[in-house]
Amino acid sequence: MKYQEWVPHLFRTEFARITAVLCNRFGIDQIETAEDLASDTFVAALESWTYQGIPENPRAWLYAVAKNKAKNYIKRHHLFLQKIAPQLQGSDEWSDDTDFDWSAENIMDSQLQMLFALCHPSIPVQSQVALSLRILCGFGIEEIANAFLTNKETINKRLLRAKEKLKSEKVSLKFPGVESINGRLGTVMITLYLLFNEGYSSESVDGVLREDLCHEAMRLTYLLIENDRCSRPVVHALYALMCFQASRFPARKNDQGEMILYDDQDHSLWDQSMIFKGMFHLHRSASGEDLSKYHLEASIAYWHTIKEDSFLKWSNILNLYDQLLNIDHSPVVALNRIYALYKLKGSQAALEEAEKLSMTKNHFYFVLLAELNHEAAPLIAKQYLLKAYNLAKTQTDKIQIEKKLSRLTNSIAVGAQHDH
Repeated sequence: MKYQEWVPHLFRTEFARITAVLCNRFGIDQIETAEDLASDTFVAALESWTYQGIPENPRAWLYAVAKNKAKNYIKRHHLFLQKIAPQLQGSDEWSDDTDFDWSAENIMDSQLQMLFALCHPSIPVQSQVALSLRILCGFGIEEIANAFLTNKETINKRLLRAKEKLKSEKVSLKFPGVESINGRLGTVMITLYLLFNEGYSSESVDGVLREDLCHEAMRLTYLLIENDRCSRPVVHALYALMCFQASRFPARKNDQGEMILYDDQDHSLWDQSMIFKGMFHLHRSASGEDLSKYHLEASIAYWHTIKEDSFLKWSNILNLYDQLLNIDHSPVVALNRIYALYKLKGSQAALEEAEKLSMTKNHFYFVLLAELNHEAAPLIAKQYLLKAYNLAKTQTDKIQIEKKLSRLTNSIAVGAQHDH
């Protein structure tokens, strides 16, 4: 791998680690300083590796440079206090012999502590996700802007306000106490869940699948599992859900990068090792007494790893959706439950339930109505697909609806020929 490829590759993984370790040493109020030092480290790598080649151990090189830059920053800081602001010297907590621990354990702890800090309840959820993408996943501002379907200026303002909130709330880089960790863990899991869904569903961008977002969400979730204070059954449930969904990555796109829907996927491309990993963590999640939305969604995702339709499969899925609606009564859950009802009891029973929802601003609702009317009333189904097309927000969704319209139109034409 050439240095032009190595630097972006390492930036994605090591920027977050360097920032977390430096911030852990300096404090959350110096988060921008930690980011700047991490960025300067990669500028130095690009300059050095261009002419001298990639060092034998690139990560160790980066950590050494980051440490030296941090120590130089501390010296400049002390010099500033001595010559310009001596009245502030008593408040300085950094010593000249400050060392930095780059062990795997400290890096993991630093990232976990940062994750809990960034998911502080005083920060809006969207800002939590944006901060996590930037600080913990090494995403650039433009990448984050694309993920949220907005511009760089908006993201910069969002990040700035969130960082100011961290300072004003005096959020510390420490694990929450035993009495409060459950509540904070719930906030962290919501952020990781949203991060994964941002990649998996790709609602905010025209790309089909942002696997990089999904893998970062999985990496951070696994950090929770590896830590004794955070490894709860509900965390295993969330990770199992991610594994089951990620197992279908290879089958969700064709050679042109277009989405392949579940019913049309080649199940031989599903990652069986990822499915087994999901089953392992789903089993681990059953050790507690609480039943969360993550448990139910992971169980639904498990049944979707079984390609063949059967009464057992869809009756279990329908039962799980019924339970999920009691916990999370969202439009998505309601629509998915009706599809399961359709697979189990047929279109008429599903139509009766679907009409009660009347979700006239949701294009997925009209796609579902089209599916339910496909056999008995194809012309009505076509009208529903046209409504869905007009409501769809992303190019990916519009392409999928166009394909359904094309197949339905051909089917109608063939049916008309037979009638004659």
